[in-house]
Amino acid sequence: MSQLRIFSYLPNPRIWKATIAARLCGVTIDVRGAAPGTLQDWLWDFDAHPLSEAERQDPALQRSGRTGFKSRLYKTPAFLEAHPFGTVPAAFSPDGAVGIFESNSIMRAVARLGADAYPLYGHDAYMAARVDSFLDVSLVFARDSQIYLLSLRDAVTPEIHARTRDAFVTYIAGIEQALMPARQFLVGDGITLADICFVAELSLFANEKPRAKALAGQGLAPILHDGLDADYPRAMAYYARLCAHPAFAPDVGPYLDKIAKAAAEHTSPRESGEREGPAARSAVGG
Repeated sequence: MSQLRIFSYLPNPRIWKATIAARLCGVTIDVRGAAPGTLQDWLWDFDAHPLSEAERQDPALQRSGRTGFKSRLYKTPAFLEAHPFGTVPAAFSPDGAVGIFESNSIMRAVARLGADAYPLYGHDAYMAARVDSFLDVSLVFARDSQIYLLSLRDAVTPEIHARTRDAFVTYIAGIEQALMPARQFLVGDGITLADICFVAELSLFANEKPRAKALAGQGLAPILHDGLDADYPRAMAYYARLCAHPAFAPDVGPYLDKIAKAAAEHTSPRESGEREGPAARSAVGG
């Protein structure tokens, strides 16, 4: 029996926060979901599953879609009781009675469940509070990055681009500073939730890469530009090192490979028009 169930659109780098943590501390997780464009055909519930025809016709289950989901969605009253904001990713206790929402909180739940096996929250209250500091800062960047990635699917504005660029610079510069002079991790001497969260958020932001042509068409430069390794050598080397770690690689590797392939297709001279690949679509949702 799993210790935590998660329902989400897939793939979703923000649920890696939980899956990576689970690998490190031995917590068993059950992940359910499908591509963003197909979640409108699922019943949102602890027992989430593709809709039956009877469920599709039940007016008590029908809800209006919000950010990232424009069509009608189907959510049980029990789902909304557990998740009052009605978003995904949505996590549940094994009996479905307790809902946990927001990816950082879901990750924290995994860390607490596996605290005896691996100290992902540090060894004392001060280290835990420092971890929380990095997680809170990530929320500021995550808000701007979500708006930006969604706008890239339609028409990004110079204002959104500038705000996100500034948020990214603030975020990555802080990570660079935290790793000085030669730290291997953000907090303490081992992997914590702070490291996991950084990798997940930067990987999600990589969805900008397949949209370089669209940005150029509006006179905008990619925020993830080729000079990042020179500008932020510690942060980028640390990111690459963690991406290759056995607890991270099963999630991060295939996802970044898809993004790289989509980016190559969008920049190929043979490309006759814009296509939105699976990596770009993964930005949809909460």
